[in-house]
Amino acid sequence: MGRRRQKGRDIQGVLLLDKPVGITSNGALQIVKRLFNARKAGHTGSLDPLASGLLPICFGQATKVSSYLLDADKRYHVRGKLGFNTTTGDSEGDVTEERPVGDYGPVQIETALEPLRGNILQIPPMYSALKHKGKRLYELAREGIEVEREPRPISIHELRLVSCENGEIELIVRCTKGTYVRTLVEDIGNALGCGAHVIWLRRTGVGAYSADDSLTIPDLEALAEPGHSVLDEQLLPIETALDHWPPVRLSDDAAFYIKQGQPVVVPHAPTRGWVRLYTKSEHFMGIGQIQDDGKVAPKRMLSA
Repeated sequence: MGRRRQKGRDIQGVLLLDKPVGITSNGALQIVKRLFNARKAGHTGSLDPLASGLLPICFGQATKVSSYLLDADKRYHVRGKLGFNTTTGDSEGDVTEERPVGDYGPVQIETALEPLRGNILQIPPMYSALKHKGKRLYELAREGIEVEREPRPISIHELRLVSCENGEIELIVRCTKGTYVRTLVEDIGNALGCGAHVIWLRRTGVGAYSADDSLTIPDLEALAEPGHSVLDEQLLPIETALDHWPPVRLSDDAAFYIKQGQPVVVPHAPTRGWVRLYTKSEHFMGIGQIQDDGKVAPKRMLSA
């Protein structure tokens, strides 16, 4: 018997979705996939149901670059409630501790923020999708089990105070992958001596993408009414996910050997790192990496 043909349309590109509060990232993905009637789609980094904001959706061969979006820096706008710690680090959890909130001035808040900037170690929360002996941490947490977690290196590129009033603190955060903003807010509250938890969280950026350019599910539903062609116009080219990498344009000969999986010499190519590969006619081919010997090696190629 031959392989069963997958249902749906074979479409390519990246959609910038503004995920609403109240649904999981996978739930949002399934709604979008159904609207596009897409054969293959995946999202690029989960947002908690409590959080809204930018969730890039990769269709077709764009799923080949989704892991690189997972690795990209993220930007957040977050509001925390001072005076309370919760089991989950956000308003969906049960209150575990209540402490009085002081009249904090700029100097006190800056003192709490400064140690959390730059390269730091962060202990992941129990309510996370990380695994311990094959089981998700949040599953253990729901059973009342707490296990020791190893601190993980992260980088906080920006941690800026927007406001602190009425017992709430509002912040702008720009950070590397793997950062738990809930834990960051908890650490700030504990440094102030009152505790804190997240009550509102919005992801405003992923890599080069901005939430300002994203579409809501109601937007997409309205665009779907005339037919799929209007929806398809909202898809960004696959290579936009890699805009922070330099382009390398290959001669016809070099493109031929790259397609065969062989590293090639490219004059004036970057001397290290990841690159975007293009044919002489500006057709995006995939992802390359500069080897120690200076050659450009293919790493993740798209089908013709």
